[in-house]
Amino acid sequence: MSIKSKVLAAATTLTLVGGVGVASALTAGPAAAGTPSCGKSCVNISNKDFGPGFVIDVLRQGEKVGQPIILFRTANFDPAEDWSLAFQGQVSDFFAAGLVSAAVALHYGCAPGLFTSCFVAATKTTPASGVFPDLAAFEIEYAPFGVDSGLCMGVAATAFNDEGVTLQPCGVSSKTVWIEDFLDTTHEATFPTFTDIPLINGSDTNFSHPFVLTYPNTSFPTDRPRPQIVVTNLTGFQAPGNGGVLPVVSTVNSNQRWTATLGVSP
Repeated sequence: MSIKSKVLAAATTLTLVGGVGVASALTAGPAAAGTPSCGKSCVNISNKDFGPGFVIDVLRQGEKVGQPIILFRTANFDPAEDWSLAFQGQVSDFFAAGLVSAAVALHYGCAPGLFTSCFVAATKTTPASGVFPDLAAFEIEYAPFGVDSGLCMGVAATAFNDEGVTLQPCGVSSKTVWIEDFLDTTHEATFPTFTDIPLINGSDTNFSHPFVLTYPNTSFPTDRPRPQIVVTNLTGFQAPGNGGVLPVVSTVNSNQRWTATLGVSP
């Protein structure tokens, strides 16, 4: 069974167990990112420090495992900026499909009925205890000129501090899964677009300071050699949030905050 089929089957199971249908969110998205061939549903991901003028890009358009991921100036003719959302859903779906660990699901994808007890977190809109976070998750597939490559943005090993982000095989492990950490932002997410949101790598093992997508400190996208995007521990000051029910990170560093938009770059 393909990974996509496994995720869809898992979503159906969760619908029966938890009573909430999510399968409709798991259809593979059309090719996405910079060139017209990639289409209107291209996903363009930019960093808070540099804005939409620079988006995630594959260094030298290299379509191979291990190719570094960078930021590069936005252009609608550069196939290295073409990305699609390979698989979409919630963390619980990826757990049911065997793509993230039970520990990750316990903290970020604890749907009702999935575990007998869960890590309980408040949200911006629901501060009361007993709220189970089941965050949106996805894979970001390199699709030059709209042709899916089977390679996704991820890490080569279980996430660790300053590990470089590279192209890795899609649908194989948690290393290519990214989780929208809307609990640590003041902005709302409307999947698959989001604003100023940290992205947790699905192989995360540090649940107090998770490993998130990060642009290197003191670097600029036009530097040579091109700075490689990395994963680092989430950085910010703890502050009471949601009426003081639970602390949330309210001051996430700007180089760890990402925005995604759909459509061909102008």
